[in-house]
Amino acid sequence: MFKALLVEKDDSGLRVGIQEFEDDRLPEGNVTVAVEYSTLNYKDGLALSGASSVVKSFPHVPGVDFAGRVESSDDPRFRPGDAVILNGWRVGEFRWGGYATRTRVQGDWLIRVPEGLTTRDAMVVGTAGYTAALAIMALEEHGLAPGADEVLVTGASGGVGSIAVALLKAAGYEVAAVTGRPETESYLRDLGAARVVPRSDLDRTSERPLEREVWAGAIDNVGGAMLARLLGQMRYGASVAAVGLVGEGRSPRPSSPSS
Repeated sequence: MFKALLVEKDDSGLRVGIQEFEDDRLPEGNVTVAVEYSTLNYKDGLALSGASSVVKSFPHVPGVDFAGRVESSDDPRFRPGDAVILNGWRVGEFRWGGYATRTRVQGDWLIRVPEGLTTRDAMVVGTAGYTAALAIMALEEHGLAPGADEVLVTGASGGVGSIAVALLKAAGYEVAAVTGRPETESYLRDLGAARVVPRSDLDRTSERPLEREVWAGAIDNVGGAMLARLLGQMRYGASVAAVGLVGEGRSPRPSSPSS
């Protein structure tokens, strides 16, 4: 038996609750994992709210990542007791995810917990931290280095954005953080932001394809009109790591005639 947080949706509405299942309800796969930790991500929030854009069929178990220990394996790369991590692979979206005491996945989707880390450590970093780190690595592979002008982080008060701010600061970058919530300014400055930019400064379209060069690099968690705007403000040769689309559905604000 295993327990899982099940999301059900039908004509009567949405229901979310913990239920117990026989092991024959486990997803298909060749490695069974006892889940110890998972995290709460944006897609998980959408799944828990019944957003059909993320979850294609119900009932559903959310959780786009997890860390735990192998219980049984038909994959020769993994043995019982191995500490493993999963994120991605549409787990928690199309496939049942990590909000369960046990799950079954393909061995190709798993990686071992690095030496020196626990399964809890892995999920403290989580998908948000992993994404932020990959974004910074991608920018540096395209020439970004400490000592350049400001690096912009949009959606900075969210999971990926806040970790990106902290990591960039720790790596020696000057960080500008974009947020639509003024109350998070002190939080972002504590993380390492040298400047906090109101979302309204960027969340609108521009009549000009290029503007004054401002940013040495950017990590964009928003997309939509904001991404279009900041692309026109990048320094020559600079890069943007675009990792989110939370602003895709918002109608862009038109620029004022003087902008």
